[in-house]
Amino acid sequence: MRIRPTLPDDIAALQVVLNETELFPSEMLPDMVGNFLSDEESSDIWLTCEAKGKPVGFCYAVPEELAEGAWNMLAVAVLPSEQGGGCGGAIVKHLETALRECGQRILIADTSGTDDFAPTRNFYRKNGYSEEARIRDFWAAGDDKVVFWKSLS
Repeated sequence: MRIRPTLPDDIAALQVVLNETELFPSEMLPDMVGNFLSDEESSDIWLTCEAKGKPVGFCYAVPEELAEGAWNMLAVAVLPSEQGGGCGGAIVKHLETALRECGQRILIADTSGTDDFAPTRNFYRKNGYSEEARIRDFWAAGDDKVVFWKSLS
């Protein structure tokens, strides 16, 4: 398993990850990652996890505007066939280490409060995140926004 910055050649494989996980529509990916790939000054972080030389997962994080040293992990996804093999945890640890080395303070991640996202919430807890906030009916009626938090210090 290898974690590295996302490359233009990864887009098609990462769209497969998105199609299989249904995290968000895969057609959004090229625009989302475009700034990172084209602008050396971009503060976005896109990481890809490779297994056997093939992209099988990714992570996307951005600094929180108007907050000092706070970052938001907007997406983390791994091919369902590769889930449970350590890729998700490894890519998150890689992100945390990179942010810590740059003097960043905290990392948050938002997810859904529905039963379908219970494995996602368990993933964050398993990786040392604590549930910091819950905003009722945020995503839709009956679908809470759950905010997980981790100190990087």
